[in-house]
Amino acid sequence: MSNFPAQKNVIDALLRGIQNAEKNFLFWTNNRLSLSSGPQKILSIHVAQELSFIKNPPEVFIDATVADILRCSLPDRKAFKAFMEKNGLSQGTFGITLDERFLHHNNNDSISRVIISLHNGVRNAKVEYTHEIERICKMVHRETKEDSTLDYGVFAFYADISDAARKKLSKRLPEIIESFDAVVARYPSLSARLVSVPIHTVEDVGEWMAGCYVIEFMPENLSK
Repeated sequence: MSNFPAQKNVIDALLRGIQNAEKNFLFWTNNRLSLSSGPQKILSIHVAQELSFIKNPPEVFIDATVADILRCSLPDRKAFKAFMEKNGLSQGTFGITLDERFLHHNNNDSISRVIISLHNGVRNAKVEYTHEIERICKMVHRETKEDSTLDYGVFAFYADISDAARKKLSKRLPEIIESFDAVVARYPSLSARLVSVPIHTVEDVGEWMAGCYVIEFMPENLSK
């Protein structure tokens, strides 16, 4: 089994992918439209490409289902339905899933390590975002280290705001993160933090940024 890339390398790749998506979409539209005007798949493809450039890259899957991720992360691969019922998880997908890269012996021996939720045009602390944070928490949280192979989840996002907006990103971002922190605080085995690029200002247009809200399993929290 190959060495799974360090979290920092994964986060750096996510941020590069979002920034490349912003730069390319702006160029494609002749500098008229920001990335928030584009389809979600632009983020997914650019992020997946950057993840593939990591040394000892993980396996990268786009739009993996909750059931498939649980099959590849729980000790008992048949227990995913019971896990979903116990934790109130419905079927759905995550934008990107990272698995261990190794020689497979069948179609059911993958090992999931990271789940990534990608979002375009994040500007406010919407309920749909806090619901997504809770979904990530339910997937990553556990009572013992052996309960899952998932190390962490990421809410990765692109945010922009026009020059005409009264509340700038520097004011909006803390409100968004505060709403996320309140959700994570309900899960004792988890810890969270924001990793982001600086806010970029475009004269006479507005400002934009890329961020990764990282939610990770912390074994030391279990003994507190």
